[in-house]
Amino acid sequence: MTIRDSASVLAVACALSWTSAAWSQDQATSTREAPPSTDGQIAVADASAPSAVGEEDIVVTGLRRSVQGAQALKRDSDQILDAVVAEDIGKLPDNNAAEALARITGVQVSRSQDEANGVSVRGLPDVTTTFNGRELYTAEGRQVAFQDFPAASLAGLEVYKATTADLVEGGIAGLVNVRSRRPFDFDGFEIAGSVRGIYGDQARRVDPQGSLLVTDRFDTPIGEFGALINVSYTQTNYLTSARWDSGDVDTPVDGQVITTPGVGRDFKIPESVGIFYNNGKRWRPSVNGSLQWRPAANVELYLEGLYQGYRGREQNSELAIRLRNGNPTFSNVVLDEDDPGKVKSLTRSGGEGSIGTDLFRGVPHSTTNTYQFAGGGSIKGEHARFSTDLAYTDTRNYFTDYGFDFAARDPATADISFDIDRDYGGVEFALPGFDLTDPNNYVIRGIFDRRREGRGSGWQWRNDLELDFDLDGIDKIQFGTRFTTRKSSFADGTRYANIRAQRVPLTAAPIGMGGLVKEGFRGSNAQPTRQWYAPSGQDVFDNIEALRAFAQERLRISNLGNADQRPELWDPALPPYTTQFTADEKSYAFYGQLHYAFELGGIPLDGVVGARVVNTTIQTVGLGSVDGDVRLTDDRKNYVDVLPNVSLRARLTDQLQFRASATETRTRPTFGQSNPAFVLQRDSVNLGDYNGSSGNIDLEPIQSKNYDASLEWYFSRTGSLTGAVFRRDLKGFISNYTVFQQVPGFGNIQVTRPENAGEGRIQGVELAFTTFFDFLPGVLSGFGTQLNGTYLDGKQALPTVLGEQGRLVRVPNTSKWTYNANLLYEKGPVSARLAYNYRTDWVNFYNNTESESAVAGEYTRATARLDFSAAFTPVEFLTFTFDATNLTGVPFQNVRNFSDTQSYPRDIRYEARTFSLGARFRF
Repeated sequence: MTIRDSASVLAVACALSWTSAAWSQDQATSTREAPPSTDGQIAVADASAPSAVGEEDIVVTGLRRSVQGAQALKRDSDQILDAVVAEDIGKLPDNNAAEALARITGVQVSRSQDEANGVSVRGLPDVTTTFNGRELYTAEGRQVAFQDFPAASLAGLEVYKATTADLVEGGIAGLVNVRSRRPFDFDGFEIAGSVRGIYGDQARRVDPQGSLLVTDRFDTPIGEFGALINVSYTQTNYLTSARWDSGDVDTPVDGQVITTPGVGRDFKIPESVGIFYNNGKRWRPSVNGSLQWRPAANVELYLEGLYQGYRGREQNSELAIRLRNGNPTFSNVVLDEDDPGKVKSLTRSGGEGSIGTDLFRGVPHSTTNTYQFAGGGSIKGEHARFSTDLAYTDTRNYFTDYGFDFAARDPATADISFDIDRDYGGVEFALPGFDLTDPNNYVIRGIFDRRREGRGSGWQWRNDLELDFDLDGIDKIQFGTRFTTRKSSFADGTRYANIRAQRVPLTAAPIGMGGLVKEGFRGSNAQPTRQWYAPSGQDVFDNIEALRAFAQERLRISNLGNADQRPELWDPALPPYTTQFTADEKSYAFYGQLHYAFELGGIPLDGVVGARVVNTTIQTVGLGSVDGDVRLTDDRKNYVDVLPNVSLRARLTDQLQFRASATETRTRPTFGQSNPAFVLQRDSVNLGDYNGSSGNIDLEPIQSKNYDASLEWYFSRTGSLTGAVFRRDLKGFISNYTVFQQVPGFGNIQVTRPENAGEGRIQGVELAFTTFFDFLPGVLSGFGTQLNGTYLDGKQALPTVLGEQGRLVRVPNTSKWTYNANLLYEKGPVSARLAYNYRTDWVNFYNNTESESAVAGEYTRATARLDFSAAFTPVEFLTFTFDATNLTGVPFQNVRNFSDTQSYPRDIRYEARTFSLGARFRF
């Protein structure tokens, strides 16, 4: 979509809004405010209640109910926020919370393994996540995986873009509150659920998904009780496929033979090209429950529990053609006519030993269990309200990755084109004369063995006091405290047995016979070479103990003498942990704020002024190693953040309001980033080289000063036109940078570590339009639309070099433009949604960060996605559904820059289209 196209869409939206507004004004009769907030989270306005502009007291259901609930949250909040609300039980759009967040103005998501995962708000990924108002995280990290929240279990998602002092600190991007249901949300006994089957066109499997909610409330002599339990299960078999070039781009190595006359040696090529299949199955069980007790009209107590599980089982496959390593010969070299420094195509042949055609079968397995238990309550007097909430969280992740590496016995000849002119470009290659399907053509390269464990636990206790005042200009004062403890630990053990030089036949491995890998590329005409022989992933996993013994035996034979290739390193049944850290963090927060309200020139004004003060202490102990020698590092930190906020809302008319706010936010470094331990290890491919990595205890929190303003026109209960401008002045972005560092005894070593970059800024504009076209005749009155667009201009400084701040560059992972265009329909028993999402290109990382020649090392081209869903409700308690995602099927396209003007396609990644049929019921 071009800028001109975007302007046309928004012009049409504005024209339609005037027509719809004129109709809604004729219907206006009354007003009603949203209900008060509960436990620090905003309650959803009654979707059937009239809006602030006033409308007849009619019942609103279905999509209109969802739109109205989200609109009421946005309109009546003290903060600047956007939301998506489930229209009914199990009816939150999309498969999981991450997918649903992608529809919200200003939110961008990344995708992998056939689902949305990483979430950023207004270009920033540092989001605080709360579940029903309390902080939630996964394993040793500070954030939660939004894709672990099944959509069927949620009541809504609230994205706070400008926060107030009463909200949990910790995210420069804002805060996302994930809200579930409680029993007092219902009138009495209800049971509801959903089942469906999902088919992916690359994995070619049908997966089940289901949910069930049961709730009831009871009147007893000691008060009213309510109970709710909600269980869900999602499962996905996925296959994503990629044609890739290596990110390591350089000239041919010294001595490499080039037989093509006249091409010279000044061109640059990727170190390798290949195919990668990410194939696996994941499933997520989830349970949440709630008990509520109201012993008196002004007193409420509750207990809540949440369990989230994740299970991932992969068997990945790769075929790689080495172009510099192994000293192969180049022939038929064709240079790019427009850029002689690049190669269009060549033939690779020969080489040393078995180096040249490398393959592997990787078997990562991941298991995560997260528990959160909470209890609290509130008591309300005539002019005061007190609430308290105490919660405990325990979360653990265990990960293993077993790899079986093998290679062609003799390097295969390969014909390679680096950027074909069809099917989205990218690499294409063929191996004429080599039978990839014959296991006798391969030798074993090595055995990879890894285990990793992350844990997190902690208490959080929150107290809030709200006092009503009858003073000129001040109607409410709020105070609160929050105390948290957080323990985090991480351990990683990795070992690799390199036995390539022994040329052991693949058939000698202590595993069963495999077969051909499952091919991908979803019908693409590119890359005719797609399948090869590989051991099955299940055989590698089931026989890992035999493979460990095999690796130890072979290392005794090779006797390489390298520190990380000693046979005794393979003695334990499991790889020993070589990288570990533990962190113990405590925070003490206090906030105070007042809510003011008065009239100026006949215009009602209100807002919030306050501040949050947070003292954070952290102790981190890290275990690193230098070429096998274990070293322990211990460090501490203590810092205080003062986070002021001020906001204003002017109700210009019954339909039009203006907002402005100024806030400060911080994001703490992750525990892994603060790990002071240093690890130096030998490169697993080039055994003479060393690489280093470490965390950085000297990291400072990322700081942000935020300025927001919005104009919001609510012209009907389900119609609005809103615009916002914002700016974030940032300091201390944290990114991993690779630099050269002198390590005593080892020389100048390439080391990767996180650093605070310099100052930066993100500023932009948001525009959103929503309406239903009820004024149209007959069946056309069922149509509606939701349109939104975001423009971001983000710059950050690279790390300081020789005492001078690095130059400003684009903020990584941030697109300048993001659009959502939803066409809605609801009439009688039929409802449907066609949803289009588009984001322009974004930078993944920079290289050469220590010089003024720094360029975007890799970026992703613009992406677009089209999804469709439809529902048919023949009777009130039963709905049949159909969903289709990624209908356009356009693959992700990454590009590797190796200078200001030169680049190669990095990879072309194909994700699945999915189709599902299902049913929902409610009694």
